[in-house]
Amino acid sequence: MSAEKTAASTGQPELPDLAVGDFFYEDLGDGHYRSTVHAQGAWNPHEQHMAPATGIMVHELEKFQPRDDLRMARVSLDIHGIIHGGDITIDTRVIRPGRTIELIEAEMITAGRTSIVARAWRLATGDSSAVHAVEDTHVTHPEDLPVWDGMSPWPGGYIEALDFRVDAGHRPGRGTVWLRHDLEMVSGTTTTTSLVRLLGMADTANGIAPRVEPGPESWMFPNVDLQIHMHRAPVGEWLGIQAQQTYGTDGIGLTSGVLHDVQGPFGRTEQILTVRPMPGHKR
Repeated sequence: MSAEKTAASTGQPELPDLAVGDFFYEDLGDGHYRSTVHAQGAWNPHEQHMAPATGIMVHELEKFQPRDDLRMARVSLDIHGIIHGGDITIDTRVIRPGRTIELIEAEMITAGRTSIVARAWRLATGDSSAVHAVEDTHVTHPEDLPVWDGMSPWPGGYIEALDFRVDAGHRPGRGTVWLRHDLEMVSGTTTTTSLVRLLGMADTANGIAPRVEPGPESWMFPNVDLQIHMHRAPVGEWLGIQAQQTYGTDGIGLTSGVLHDVQGPFGRTEQILTVRPMPGHKR
């Protein structure tokens, strides 16, 4: 069934006129963008997926008053409501200025309302190699792993844009998956940074090892936030996620992940979930 027919039959508004191209967002200038079909979400065809939405927010945060002596170390995103597809506006500002520590904020507006608020801590960089240590272990590189079609139950243009590899031992609730794509975050550029590219896939952690398979007769478990902490700057095009998912007994869950690039682990992610039956599904 087409997305248009699905929308009509469920009483949803018509799908936005989504652009196509080799990018997630068409740049309209001055913080204004239009999402393409590649940013389409998995829970609802009218929404953006939180993963590319994170990417475009990080893109705006990264280019906002950049300083060579500071690095983005944490990005915290709160989802305030539906992330409508189509035209969006992102406003960015300084919350806490500082010489060595700075907090900046970006707000995404869709359909006239706040959809996402992202805050990023930028910290001063220096040489800490004398005490360098990482407790998270390396995982198998994606080139040595098989192609994976385990994301096929998820609909939407964003998931269709990704290439997946899976490590041994993957099961419901826990698994390691690598992902990448060939798209730019923004139209008119071929220089999407590694930070934007990889953080723009981090939200996928919630779907790579779900405890229940998605479907109309199953459960839904969307996240209402995304927290990303990075002990070093990521590099490359492949994002590896060691994910684990926990559901509580009162309708709240948690997805946690260790984030990897081809050089090893670089950070962690957390997502709080609202766990509930799909509409029309009986418990």
